[in-house]
Amino acid sequence: MSNRYAVVLAAGQGTRMKSKLYKVLHPVMGRPMVQHVVDQLNKLELDKLITVVGFGAEKVKDQLGDNSQYVIQEEQLGTGHAVLQAEDLLENEEGTTIVVSGDTPLLTHKTLEALLNHHDKEGAKATVLTAEAPDPTGYGRVIRNDADEVQRIVEQKDASKEELAVKEINTGTYCFDNKSLFETLKQVSNDNAQGEYYLPDVLEILKQANEKISVFQTGDFDETIGVNDRVALSQAEKLMKKRINEHHMRNGVTITDPENTYIGPDVAIEQDVVVYPGSIINGHTVIKTEAVIGPHTEIDNCTVGSETVIRQSVAKDSAIGNRVQIGPFAHIRPQANIGNEVKIGNFVEVKKATLDDQSKVSHLSYIGDAEVGKGVNIGCGTITVNYDGQNKHLTKIGDDAFIGCNSNLIAPVTVGKGAYVAAGSTINQDVPDEALSIARARQTNKEEYAKKINKQKKD
Repeated sequence: MSNRYAVVLAAGQGTRMKSKLYKVLHPVMGRPMVQHVVDQLNKLELDKLITVVGFGAEKVKDQLGDNSQYVIQEEQLGTGHAVLQAEDLLENEEGTTIVVSGDTPLLTHKTLEALLNHHDKEGAKATVLTAEAPDPTGYGRVIRNDADEVQRIVEQKDASKEELAVKEINTGTYCFDNKSLFETLKQVSNDNAQGEYYLPDVLEILKQANEKISVFQTGDFDETIGVNDRVALSQAEKLMKKRINEHHMRNGVTITDPENTYIGPDVAIEQDVVVYPGSIINGHTVIKTEAVIGPHTEIDNCTVGSETVIRQSVAKDSAIGNRVQIGPFAHIRPQANIGNEVKIGNFVEVKKATLDDQSKVSHLSYIGDAEVGKGVNIGCGTITVNYDGQNKHLTKIGDDAFIGCNSNLIAPVTVGKGAYVAAGSTINQDVPDEALSIARARQTNKEEYAKKINKQKKD
């Protein structure tokens, strides 16, 4: 196999997106378009991957990091001019260069691998990835001769009426003999409606030199769509969602309503998990077998244990154990560590806290910056008062402790193992193991006081 190189075109601003965010950074299923492209290319065992950046160059570099080398296209003078910016890095290399647009997030490494293999097998100087488009508007057309050979590729703005009727489109993805590519790019002119240097003109120049030009047509047009506006972005989102959901369902996950379930590309889900509608699962989330997610649940960058149930709740950047019950309407904030068989009920918020096995926070509580032991029962309305206006402080609750309803635990404070905190208490001192702590005002009843107040109101 010859050496392989890739050039990703990601320099355009994308004015049709009407956005402050550069086009290739718009996300599809939670991942920027250009990241999708680079991730797929990096599965091809490339010798070099170069991204051409322009508008938003630093933000694109920040996104891709060390996954690519970079060159800058200072002026937006067309796709041919963009590829030419990689000349210093590739000009003298032997092998094959694949050129891909950074706004084609649905392309898969399997299609790109098939394109490269076809190019090598044909011994061509250039190979074009084409597709049959139901509506080819906006795409360059592939014009064939009577022998079914590619005669030329014409951009829409330069096409005749007959050429505009052609449905085979240029997807904007190509393979080239690398040295031929850079030798030919220097011959490309900008004598066209846009005044730009078109990469497809390389094909015509090579053809005139009697070099072999090949075509590889993919059977999946949807995979090749380019995203130039918000309408196309929504179409790409829908198609990517369908692809991801079908992958999980074929691997043994039950998704009861795929059209209304959103699962990011980095999510791992084991067999026999059930996902109900309205759920959004993103980041590097891992969901173990027989868990139940949803309906209407958002999970981001979490580990969710087997047989755990999370309903109508939000969880982010946390670890959740096995056979846990969460929700409805709970909020698991970052750095929560939830043990096995824990119950977190409705309107409970947990932040940067550890809840060990079999502990319960059933409703209407805030547990932040806390270490909660095993078998603890935390009553309704309990608050770990962790913030003094300047710093956060830690609350510790020992194994088998019982925290009565409507208690305030003012950190830093420790409630010992097996201790009881009476309902309505405000605790600002440590509670020893197996002690009962009562910290509330003594009740006073003033007989007939309300009667006097009511009389005053009438008077």
